[in-house]
Amino acid sequence: MLHIHEEAARCLLCKDAPCTKACGKGDPARAVRAIRFNNSKNAWRWVKDCSEADLERAEQACIHYDQPIRIRQLLNTVAKPADEPAATNPAVSLAIDFCGIPCENPFFLASSAVCTNYEMVARAFEAGWAGVFYKTICKQEIREVSPRFDAVKEGTSFIGFRNMEQLSENPYEVDFDILRRLKQDYPTKVVVASIMGQSEDDWIDLAKMAEDAGCDAVELNYSCPQMRESGMGSDVGQDPELVTFFTAYVKRNVKIPVIPKMTPNIAHISQPAMGAYFAGADAISAINTIKSVTLGQGSEVSDHQTGSGYSGKAVKPIALRHILAMAKNPIMKNIQYSGIGGIENWQDALEFIQLGCRNVQVCTAVMQYGYRIIDDLILGLQTYMAERGIEHVGDLVGELLPKFYLPSDLDRDTVVYPKIDHERCIGCGRCYISCQDGGHQAIAFNEETRKPLIIGTKCVGCHLCRLVCPTGSIGLSKRVKKLRR
Repeated sequence: MLHIHEEAARCLLCKDAPCTKACGKGDPARAVRAIRFNNSKNAWRWVKDCSEADLERAEQACIHYDQPIRIRQLLNTVAKPADEPAATNPAVSLAIDFCGIPCENPFFLASSAVCTNYEMVARAFEAGWAGVFYKTICKQEIREVSPRFDAVKEGTSFIGFRNMEQLSENPYEVDFDILRRLKQDYPTKVVVASIMGQSEDDWIDLAKMAEDAGCDAVELNYSCPQMRESGMGSDVGQDPELVTFFTAYVKRNVKIPVIPKMTPNIAHISQPAMGAYFAGADAISAINTIKSVTLGQGSEVSDHQTGSGYSGKAVKPIALRHILAMAKNPIMKNIQYSGIGGIENWQDALEFIQLGCRNVQVCTAVMQYGYRIIDDLILGLQTYMAERGIEHVGDLVGELLPKFYLPSDLDRDTVVYPKIDHERCIGCGRCYISCQDGGHQAIAFNEETRKPLIIGTKCVGCHLCRLVCPTGSIGLSKRVKKLRR
């Protein structure tokens, strides 16, 4: 049995992929990439004209360091659509307003190494990204360390990514000229200047320069976790009073939307967020990277280590938690959100949107896979919307918020028992081991047939077994009243 996502994850996502060059009639590399980014429903559109021989040549041309990707088996496992993909429905629109600014889609580059000069941002715009939060501009001299990146990896992919990078190394005059040219050359794209000051005058001067450069909005970076000078970055974001003051200073001096960027390195993100709200912020960006320590080989700087920011898919649940805390705050009405943290595919982006974000910012995934991931972000979200009959992406914003309750208010009188599909089960026993050693000893295992069995009198419906099952053989039964024990 081939697990398509595991096999697609093995793909190296090559530049000028040899498999596609060898195929001749289609683009198997693009099809595999679609599967890799949870867009398998659209995978066949790139190989629909390919014969078995074409795909065999593609497979033979694979340059994987271990063994070739099983392209034919992978694509034959994916269902062929009977009709054109749902994403081609012209009624589906990803256009959305953010702070009154028209955006062609909700996908933006986050302020980071992925957008540090004109040429980079221009290529991203050409690829289909709707906008950019340009790398943070300041008046201080920025001198970076080497190396400044580290990663926690699984195979060739980052689980989490640590960086010690600070702000733009360009003179601020150069950066504002870049932003001016970007807005002139790409008038339909959204250009946001991210800035960081150390004093009231710094914040005001930089914000005014952003406005004069024609930027659509200005982001106030209160959240960088590795600034070497005091009174900057997350030092500000952890102080609600400073957030309030600096936001108010900027709001009084520019007419473009003002978007404070919150730090996750705080117990209650709503406290500084409310400071921004009461100061008149138009929207809030969240989150920046999480303070962390990794000890990867070769990550030392002259034999020394330090704590720095952590990003990537490992931080997504934490980012969503912070978005939820602000979006559910009854005091903060009529403020918009830009979501950041661990977004790799369209489903990740959808989760942020469903919790109230009107756009999302991507960094680490672009650093790994390039600007090209915008293709599957757009196509995957369009397909999802078409299948649900949703025409405007704005209709998804915040739709899950009513489902969130406090833990004390959740239903504790019913239970959903796991249900095993014995035909699909391969008999690995993972569910039995986990339930024995980490659960409630509610699974029996027949050594002869190698089949597990739920012991109803012991099962509490925790669903650890379902989560560890490698084949998806354990599902859900109906919710029922708990039996008194």
